[in-house]
Amino acid sequence: MDTGELLEKLKVMAIDDSELRKRLLNTRSSGTSLGDFCKVSTEAGVPLNKMDMIEFGESSYAAMRRSTNGGGENAPLLQWEDDAYEMFMMELEMISKDEPN
Repeated sequence: MDTGELLEKLKVMAIDDSELRKRLLNTRSSGTSLGDFCKVSTEAGVPLNKMDMIEFGESSYAAMRRSTNGGGENAPLLQWEDDAYEMFMMELEMISKDEPN
C-alpha cells in the first residue's frame, strides 16, 4: 500500500474508533507531532513513518500544481497544502465536529 492508501485506511479506522481518533488528534499538541502521529498509526496497525508522510505531501502538492498550472512555478504555496499530516488532521477534526455528542 502506498502512503495515500494507508492514510485512507487510517481515516476509516478513526471514523469507527473514537479512541483512536482522539489519540491521533492529541498528537497535534505534542512537540514531536508528526513522529507521535506515526507512532500511534503504527500501533493501530497502519505503518507510517515521517519521511513517507513528508514525501507524500510534497508529491501530492506538486501533482496538484502541475495539473492546474501546467507545472509553472508562479503560484504561491497554499497554506498546509503540502503537509499530509495537517490535511489529515483537518479531516479528523471535521469528522469529530460532525459526530453527535
